[in-house]
Amino acid sequence: MQANGAGQDPGSELSCRTSAQNGEGSSAGGAHANGLVSVTNNGNSVSDNNGLSDQAEESNNANDVNSTVKKKKRLSQSEEDVIRLIGQHLHDLGLNQTVDMLMQESGCRLEHPSATKFRNHVMEGEWDKAESDLNELKALMHSPSAIVRMKFLLLQQKYLEYLEDGKVLEALQVLRAELTPLQYNTERIHVLSGYLMCSNAEDLKAKAEWEGKGSPSRTKLLDKLQTYLPPSVMLPPRRLQNLLRQAVELQRERCLYHNTKMDSGMDSVSLLLDHACSRKQFPCYTQQVLTEHCNEVWFCKFSNDGTKLATGSKDTTVIVWQVDPESHQLKLLKTLEGHAYGVSYLAWSPDDVYLIACGPDDCSELWLWNVQTGELRTKMSQSHEDSLTSVAWNPDGKRFVTGGQRGQFYQCDLDGNLLDSWEGVRVQCLWCLGDGRTVLASDTHQRIRAYNFEDLTDRNIVQEDHPVMSFTVSKNGRLALLNVATQGVHLWDLQDRVLVRKYQGVTQGFYTIHSCFGGHNEDFIASGSEDHKVYIWHRRSELPVAELSGHTRTVNCVSWNPVVPGLLASASDDGTVRIWGPAPFQDVQDTDGPNESSSMDS
Repeated sequence: MQANGAGQDPGSELSCRTSAQNGEGSSAGGAHANGLVSVTNNGNSVSDNNGLSDQAEESNNANDVNSTVKKKKRLSQSEEDVIRLIGQHLHDLGLNQTVDMLMQESGCRLEHPSATKFRNHVMEGEWDKAESDLNELKALMHSPSAIVRMKFLLLQQKYLEYLEDGKVLEALQVLRAELTPLQYNTERIHVLSGYLMCSNAEDLKAKAEWEGKGSPSRTKLLDKLQTYLPPSVMLPPRRLQNLLRQAVELQRERCLYHNTKMDSGMDSVSLLLDHACSRKQFPCYTQQVLTEHCNEVWFCKFSNDGTKLATGSKDTTVIVWQVDPESHQLKLLKTLEGHAYGVSYLAWSPDDVYLIACGPDDCSELWLWNVQTGELRTKMSQSHEDSLTSVAWNPDGKRFVTGGQRGQFYQCDLDGNLLDSWEGVRVQCLWCLGDGRTVLASDTHQRIRAYNFEDLTDRNIVQEDHPVMSFTVSKNGRLALLNVATQGVHLWDLQDRVLVRKYQGVTQGFYTIHSCFGGHNEDFIASGSEDHKVYIWHRRSELPVAELSGHTRTVNCVSWNPVVPGLLASASDDGTVRIWGPAPFQDVQDTDGPNESSSMDS
């Protein structure tokens, strides 16, 4: 088969771009101008006749073909790019003959002839020729100084392959006479010299973290080398797949209801339709109404492993519910009694063995329960003047901090023994960060401060203009979600100490309402409200994506299951706990219309 452009008028505009490499025709098995191995059709060259078999078409002479080519509309740059991307993908699939036909008919070139030659020499391990090719590529590069780095990578591969083959003297020659004179990355050269001491090929591969001589390691080498070449000369590897993957990921990120793990592969994705999740797949529907409490329910919290839900009520009880792993239905597991003032806050230990219960403002006691046995391990009260209304576990699971609005702030062990205290801090809510040292506390000065019990320092992190009624922190410790009196739900970046977003819709007065992060990757935010609803937002959107109705009084607390992204619980003054999930009997292929799945505000 002739190289691309063979048979065209040498004076035509397209022939300049499709002529054979270095002016030579390529025979069967040779390299084409598009960088592929040529393929013959039963020994005959493949002509550009669009597959027509009509005798009249076959009898067209060269001048007629040239005339047709000349009349073709010149391709735009973006059109050429698309053809090259398609060609590269087809080549990766092994459809070389199809690529030849595509390049010939379009008048495009998959990559520069010098790049094709360079690629072939690298893959064949012809290092001297590949090094010579760099001189041709130098003129095509934006940064000619990168030639040194490319040469270093080539020689490194050459050196390692000599070592694997047991050619120690040749490898030493490359190290001394070729790599060292480059005066580049001397630290790496010292490492390479140490490989001379490897006892065998397997030892070399292990220490160098290298696949060994052959196609895999040379392909990886080419991927590194390509980063120094402009895409007009050589396309980045798997460019079309990467673009498609980026498009899919962007659509998922912009999807208001996407709440499942993002598969990094493309096999489970259809490229024929835009990504759109249905609202029916989102936890917007009442799955269960738990009515075992006989008074207002003030708090609810799923365990860290997602297998249990704890609810605290004004009726003086804590109920622990078991989550069925298959149906996600909840059934009563244990009832923990004796909290005379009611239960307004609950905290699971990191290993879910223990559960701490706190009461409202006038409660000076704290209960630490062993959930597995149902036994009370500790009932703590430092002083009858105390108010222990909030608690947070240290990540080590051996300590916790607790405090309230009467000016006390304690760190204790599992037996309630006082380890440290911080006086003069009227605490509204507490949180321990992952470093095991820093405790965040919202106080009566409309702020959140960080306290370090080790060096006894404290600093301001968040300052609001209204009281912070409660707050929670994301798993990575970067974001804080605040329920602010009369203002609603605010998102803060704790690292940059800036207000990121104010979420709209919720009714928040001076009741204590607890919001939460949730969904896959904590992409969503949920909060109760004094208007009897549960509000859900996508983290990047100020407007709610869902408003859940069903409760008949203020919704005090919401908790998103950390393991099952489609399971949400809400606790209300109406005495019930509602479990929210996807629509029953939904068709997973069903998607809402454009209005339901439109992009959110940035």
